[in-house]
Amino acid sequence: MASIIVLMALVDADYCFRYVDVGCQGRISDGGVFKNTKLYKKLEEKSMKVPPPSILQVPYSFKVPYVILADKAFALNEYTMKPFHGEPARGSQERIFNYRLSRARRVVENAFGILSSVFRVLRKPMLLEPKTATKIVLATIHLHNYLRKKPNTRSLYTPPGSLDNETNEELRPGTWRNESAPTSLLPIPSIPRRAGNHAQEIRTHLANHFVTNGEIPWQNRY
Repeated sequence: MASIIVLMALVDADYCFRYVDVGCQGRISDGGVFKNTKLYKKLEEKSMKVPPPSILQVPYSFKVPYVILADKAFALNEYTMKPFHGEPARGSQERIFNYRLSRARRVVENAFGILSSVFRVLRKPMLLEPKTATKIVLATIHLHNYLRKKPNTRSLYTPPGSLDNETNEELRPGTWRNESAPTSLLPIPSIPRRAGNHAQEIRTHLANHFVTNGEIPWQNRY
């Protein structure tokens, strides 16, 4: 019987992997995998060196914490933001929040897309022991970060056009999207979870902030 290992990763705004956990057994939700990581435990214990919450705009005095942007499979809490459920009405602050979050999370899609398009070993199931497969996955992550961070390899590894680019409200998909979908990188199921009141308050405040700050392409606003 084939084994399934899960890659849980935290990606920064520069398309680099800041935290990776590989090897958790499959067939559990994204949120369930996250709860088994050291990152989750440190966030819960508040032992990470995360900057303190900040006020986003005046005259409001509500302080917003730094958060991880996640998809609907994760639980909403004080350090993890996820989209509003369902299909919010056009023009609503919930829809605009979902658009903003999706736009930011596009960086994650691009990081995984570039990773799998360059390191072809990730595009098909590995006929290897889980321990060996885990080492290979971690090696590709290290190489990805190295190539992204070094000035002399950055433009070769991700040349212009390879990543999604938005110009004049028009999205130009990165060239990695021309690849057929890999058969080895598959999403894992979502399990509904109830969020605490404070987490919901943070998300609502952010949604209101996005409505009153910055421009939203008209097709997403109306």
